[in-house]
Amino acid sequence: MVDISPKSNSLRVAIAQAIVSTSSKETITAIQNDLVPKGNVFEMSKAAGLLAVKKTPDLLPDCHPLPIESTAITYDIDGLDIIIQITVKTIYKTGVEVEAMHGASVIALNIYDMLKPLDKGIEIKGIKLIHKRGGKSDYKNEFGSELTAAVIVCSDTISAGQKEDKAGKKIIEKLEGLNIKIKDYSIIPDEISEIQDKVDLHSNNKVDLIIFTGGTGLSSRDKTPEALLPKIERRIPGIEETIRSYGQDRMPYSMLSRSIAGTLKNSLILALPGSTNGAKESMDAIFPGVLHVFKVLKGARHDSPSKPNN
Repeated sequence: MVDISPKSNSLRVAIAQAIVSTSSKETITAIQNDLVPKGNVFEMSKAAGLLAVKKTPDLLPDCHPLPIESTAITYDIDGLDIIIQITVKTIYKTGVEVEAMHGASVIALNIYDMLKPLDKGIEIKGIKLIHKRGGKSDYKNEFGSELTAAVIVCSDTISAGQKEDKAGKKIIEKLEGLNIKIKDYSIIPDEISEIQDKVDLHSNNKVDLIIFTGGTGLSSRDKTPEALLPKIERRIPGIEETIRSYGQDRMPYSMLSRSIAGTLKNSLILALPGSTNGAKESMDAIFPGVLHVFKVLKGARHDSPSKPNN
């Protein structure tokens, strides 16, 4: 199966449809009047659909077992057609579109099975996904290539040439995948003055994302948070909590990280762990959803100063 361990839980919704076409009005009348010999067509088919949704990973090898939070099934009769619609919801790491289509298929098949003694011309058609939402695909970079970023690696050993930077490159890889322009990539020692100089430089140059990696631990040389906190105007605790929570699910030492997030003017400042996995997982935890902050920041930036307050 596809590895979904890097993903985060989110509300996932899928709506699927199937159509069962009968060949006579008498068949529709028998359904509506509950005269089908095998029983109530809609109720029995609903039960079959509910079971099918739950059993999807047992039958399709690449489907992950997941918690089904809700399944709703509706029917609509349009002439000789029975239109089936099924909505499936979960809060999980992967979507439920296959579960919804599997449910719609089995509902249609059960209707076929119950009606075939009455109607030899029944046809199943139009099984399809008609809507899905949830996951990172719903939270893309809405600004295209407008956003810019600076990535600063804070490390005494890397700046001295004793070690290769990997964390910063992972951050850049993620940003470039979101079509964010990299304005600066620097490696500096973990010195408060140098970190603050970078903040001032990029904030004054209106760089949108100023991301530091390294110096967020507990050693005497880990000074990145101490350097950034006096510069940050507004902290964003939710980002910090998300980074640590995501990391803690994967590594028990993540609770020791002092990652911070906040804004200065219209720049978002992030301090992420210096380990390669720590930096990558932090980026996975908050991107691309964190880019929503720029809807507010850029909206404020573009407000007309002459516009009256209501």
